Amino acid sequence: MNERKASDSTDSKPAIEQLSSIQSKLPQLKTPRIALVIPCYNEEEALKTTSNVVYEKLESLKDKQEIANDSFAIFIDDGSSDKTWQEIFTLHKTHEGVFHGLKFSHNRGHQNALYAGLMYARQLGADAAISMDADLQDDPNAIDGMVAEYRNGAEIVFGVRDNRDTDTVFKRGTAHAFYKLMHWLGTETIPDHADYRLMGKAALAALSQYTEVNLFLRGIVPSLGFKTAKVYYKRNKRVAGESKYPLHKMLSFAIEGVTSFSVKPLHMITVIGGVSVIVGIIILIYTLLSLSNGHAQAGWTSLMCSLWIIGGLILVALGVVGEYIGRIYLEVKARPRYIIEEEV
Repeated sequence: MNERKASDSTDSKPAIEQLSSIQSKLPQLKTPRIALVIPCYNEEEALKTTSNVVYEKLESLKDKQEIANDSFAIFIDDGSSDKTWQEIFTLHKTHEGVFHGLKFSHNRGHQNALYAGLMYARQLGADAAISMDADLQDDPNAIDGMVAEYRNGAEIVFGVRDNRDTDTVFKRGTAHAFYKLMHWLGTETIPDHADYRLMGKAALAALSQYTEVNLFLRGIVPSLGFKTAKVYYKRNKRVAGESKYPLHKMLSFAIEGVTSFSVKPLHMITVIGGVSVIVGIIILIYTLLSLSNGHAQAGWTSLMCSLWIIGGLILVALGVVGEYIGRIYLEVKARPRYIIEEEV
């Protein structure tokens, strides 16, 4: 009898081990602790509405037991010149367990504010962090789908716009051109995705290893790997205030993306230089032929054009190289991305 029991116990071990292996591969069923990360720059007007919507969304998901009861939101004041921080401080006092805040000592840009919030969420022990803008253009209802995808096993969930009806023709065209350019340059980006996304613990840990000063999260996050999913949503109009991304900032952001992930522009300079040499040889032959035929004056136009073209190409080449050298200069100095003046 004892021998039979021992035999049954031994036979059951592989089955138990196999069951444990299967369970470890199943999606996480634990109710996750979620952090909403919301960068703010002069969003005093929008915060009253945004905080109410965020609070209601968190409470709704808690009531449905989709997220843990200690889930929270983090507002990051990116060196605002209005009363944004006072609003954040008031929100924290009103809902101390729900709203947290970070205040930069100086404006350091949207990407740095976003990164600071994500790392702070990781520090506070969040299972996942969802980044979104303070103007509520990112539809908060998409959070439900992101949480569902995360609980189904996705480590990164991208919020993707299902259309660009609210954009002007110019903005729509430049946005599509930007994504095509980034794809051509070999950078992995998600078309029509800004910075509305969910990142799990593993993704946040991987992101924390990126120490570069010139941050372009739209290119970094897709390159992390892990299992991903997409949630589509309709982008809304701003609830209040003005856009914090005028044309010059959009151009600066695009240059940041190109120089952070691709050296193709440097290769293009070499190609353009080679083409210029060939064109120069052709013009030289043409000039010699004109001179031998006694039509030296006829080559004046071609000579001036070639000088202007080559001079322009040289200046463009110097500008492109300068962009890369400037970013190398910033990285080598290794200054902190931001300084936190206060936190609540």
